[in-house]
Amino acid sequence: MNAISVKEYVNLEKERIKGLIQAQSLSLSLGIVQVGHVPSSDAYIKGKMKDANELGIKAVLFHYEEDISEEALAREVVGLGKRKDIDGLIVQLPLPKHINEKAITSLVPSNKDIDGFGIDSPFTPCTPKGIVDYLSDLGFAFRGKNAVVIGRSSIVGKPLSHLLLSKDMNVTVLHSKTTKEDTAFYIAHADLICVAVGHKWLIDHTYNFKKDAVIIDVGINRGEDKHLYGDVEPNMPVYLQTPVPGGVGLLTRLSLLKNLLEAKTHGI
Repeated sequence: MNAISVKEYVNLEKERIKGLIQAQSLSLSLGIVQVGHVPSSDAYIKGKMKDANELGIKAVLFHYEEDISEEALAREVVGLGKRKDIDGLIVQLPLPKHINEKAITSLVPSNKDIDGFGIDSPFTPCTPKGIVDYLSDLGFAFRGKNAVVIGRSSIVGKPLSHLLLSKDMNVTVLHSKTTKEDTAFYIAHADLICVAVGHKWLIDHTYNFKKDAVIIDVGINRGEDKHLYGDVEPNMPVYLQTPVPGGVGLLTRLSLLKNLLEAKTHGI
């Protein structure tokens, strides 16, 4: 298996996508809906706009004040979804507490739902897609291997476990109610460990790992020192561990571009 870093892999893939766009003279447009300002969301959006600009994709931010009503936001999303000059439309999460996130994201037309959140979306959610694409290109052998997914969210944990099952892996999903003893047992036998909980260094050096295991750290936690930390303590004794920051976030953004390109070229 080739242990290419996430950053290097993403840069190579972006160049490949840029080449496809230029070769086909494609004009792609991305619409981003944001409500209020959350530092993490601002950072993600800045990154997505940067990616789009690098690849010659038009990215437009539609920003609304935090006190917008759910009804008003719904009208805006429906209107944006109908625009022919927008190929892909995403709603940046989280939304303010008075707005039902599922109700709003479900209003994005399935053919433009490149986040893959809707039940009718033909697109794979970006974070699971990014992880599996990265592992596939590394040459990771999925079939018959043991995977542990810690976290059962509808955005990462659940779709990722389904995606790994489709690769013929033996998948165990752990969560907040799993005992530390059981967690230790499953981790010790895991070839692939994906952690998406949002808890700084939930998995640390007190656990035992296979020396050829791969750890995918999805967590992003901001410490009191303002630094970002993952769900897994750095420098575990494994074959490969994705860093935080500069890891899964880059893969997620890359998958958004891939889904946008698919939406345009396949006319879904």
